[in-house]
Amino acid sequence: MNRSMIDILACPIDKNHPLELYEIKEKDNVVSEGALFCPKCSRFYPIIEEIPIMLPDELRNKEQEMEFLTNNKQKLPDKIITMANPWHL
Repeated sequence: MNRSMIDILACPIDKNHPLELYEIKEKDNVVSEGALFCPKCSRFYPIIEEIPIMLPDELRNKEQEMEFLTNNKQKLPDKIITMANPWHL
């Protein structure tokens, strides 16, 4: 994801803008791994292989997102790891 996309992205659930960007891997203004966080609804959206995965709750891949959180728990803020409920169950 090109870093400049943060200026146009909004949460697909509540349309909140701007989102918070947390880079895990970034090179030349391209985030290859990271997370977007909506401070309004506390949802996070992973960035995997340069692609922000911003789907509605019913289409999200829970296993993929749990693996992403587990693999990156030391690199992401606590509000994503502990407070964000990605599926709002």
